[in-house]
Amino acid sequence: MTERVLVTGATGFVGSELCRLLVQSGYRVRAALRTPRPVPASIAEQIVVGEIDDVTEWQSALRDVQYVVHLAARVHVMHDSAANTDLYVRTNVRGTARLALQAADAGVRRLIYLSSIKVNGEQSTAPGFSAAQTPQPADAYGVSKWNAEQCLQELTGRLEVAIVRPPLVYGPGVRANFLRLMRWVDQERPLPLASIDNQRSLVSVWNLCDLIQLLLHERRAAGKTWMVADDESLATPELIRRLARAMQRRVRLLRVPTGALRVLGHLTGKSEEVARLCSSLVVDTEVTRRELGWSPPVSVDDSLARTVRWYLQEGTRGY
Repeated sequence: MTERVLVTGATGFVGSELCRLLVQSGYRVRAALRTPRPVPASIAEQIVVGEIDDVTEWQSALRDVQYVVHLAARVHVMHDSAANTDLYVRTNVRGTARLALQAADAGVRRLIYLSSIKVNGEQSTAPGFSAAQTPQPADAYGVSKWNAEQCLQELTGRLEVAIVRPPLVYGPGVRANFLRLMRWVDQERPLPLASIDNQRSLVSVWNLCDLIQLLLHERRAAGKTWMVADDESLATPELIRRLARAMQRRVRLLRVPTGALRVLGHLTGKSEEVARLCSSLVVDTEVTRRELGWSPPVSVDDSLARTVRWYLQEGTRGY
């Protein structure tokens, strides 16, 4: 019998690639949608569940489902109002708990939950963030993801759960700061970032989806939190150089002290953006590699090249 996977957030940035991979691997995919919308022809089934919160009815969506991959979430928004904190709780915490409880009642075998490295915090020290460290989320989004993880852990014995904490995910369809950085490189803008000496882990959508697929059936995966990242962490200037090489653009990096950049960020209301460019955030994937025998199938350079190809074909249109 073909195994059925319910995917929330199936039409999103990560969901689209994951559904393609699952179908290619022989799974039958059912997309759970908030509103009616077109889905790729490869997705055999779709069902509209409405908003995801503590009253969502999942019974029809979960019928004859062996696995659930929960990607849908209220995502992090820069400078989000404190008044919106409850929106993170409603969707990311209560909505996740509701889905998991009904999945357990429906006899679902395993649920894969896409959390975030923001559960760990915003800046890391060597050797990097791991699942064994005490969580230190710094904003409402990170707190909501950590609280959702705790809700899932309470279901031990009723539902197998595997949690994934990715750093920034990039690939075709990426938005926000990564897309903005690609545009700056494409336009050959002078960027005052040459003095930054940091390390940041990223994960391409292909590597993330490869691990998620492994977690569906890997016996050792259940009941644990898994860290994921590409095979290299890059300093911000090095990321810019590699993007420029993939685009065949000239690199224009200027030396400005990082302290001056942080002051400028404060004065312009862009402290968060500057902090991400200047600080280190490294993910320690040693446990994932050792216990699951997993390694990223796509290198950083190949992932960046694929993303650049999408950008040059489609990503330059609008924002």
